Amino acid sequence: MMAVTEWKGIFPALTTPFTANDTIDVALFSKNIHAQLAAGVNGLIVGGSLGEAAVLTLDEKQILLQTAAAVSNRTVPVLLNIAAATINEAIQQVELGTKNFVSGFMLLPPMRYKSDERETIYFLKTVAEATSLPIMLYNNPVDYGTEITIEILEALEPIANIVAIKESTRNVTNVSRLKNHFGNRFSILCGVDTIAAECFMMGADGWVAGLVNAFPKETVALYQLVKAKRYDEAVALHRWFLPLLELDIHPKLVQYIKLAQMVTGLGSTYVRAPRLVPEGAEYEQLLQLIHHAIATHPGLPKF
Repeated sequence: MMAVTEWKGIFPALTTPFTANDTIDVALFSKNIHAQLAAGVNGLIVGGSLGEAAVLTLDEKQILLQTAAAVSNRTVPVLLNIAAATINEAIQQVELGTKNFVSGFMLLPPMRYKSDERETIYFLKTVAEATSLPIMLYNNPVDYGTEITIEILEALEPIANIVAIKESTRNVTNVSRLKNHFGNRFSILCGVDTIAAECFMMGADGWVAGLVNAFPKETVALYQLVKAKRYDEAVALHRWFLPLLELDIHPKLVQYIKLAQMVTGLGSTYVRAPRLVPEGAEYEQLLQLIHHAIATHPGLPKF
């Protein structure tokens, strides 16, 4: 197990590659992890929304965790996302991660039910207290319906192993609200690709990134440029990157990012039903966007 000593930098929400036979493509998953590590990412997240967690079995999640640990040689933290409808299901996933030596967890409020404040606190508190490993709360009311509010975080603040927040409300001002209210009690990681640069400017500590699966070096460079206060270069890179980053906020983000991975050689387009691979005009428009971005690449800065 590699301890999460700092919740900073780039944490890819890894896609889950499948074969034509709908099994985990371990070789392709390994190839992507190698590319992420070579680019300088700071951690790896398995089984997130982008990883198609809802359609993975516990055995498949174990394959992904074991592969991530083996390929990375535990040189960076490996986190398991917990997206569960019940506390028992969530604790099963805690046990799975612990058995496979994860460094920590990313935790969503209960799935498929919009819990109220008291229910959300009870769920998150109970799951957090089932482990001593560090936890990053995943705040994504846009896609999942339940917001982890300031008031909920106040109730959870005494729980020592809740240490970070993946901020995915799509409201960049929340970074400042959280910093104003809690200081450095929680690390803040941007969870929305399109506003990552703005979040860094306002003090976000890192980025749980999506397009990093297809463009790892560019993602790391954008973070490093802002943190180094090389703003002109950061703005230029961000403006080039934005049409690609917008794939992350589409309902079909999994299909679209996997298509980008296929083009850059880091993945395939296979998805698990009910998702289907884009086709026709939709497919051609996406390919055109991705190829145009590659053709107009501004080059990467030197550090």
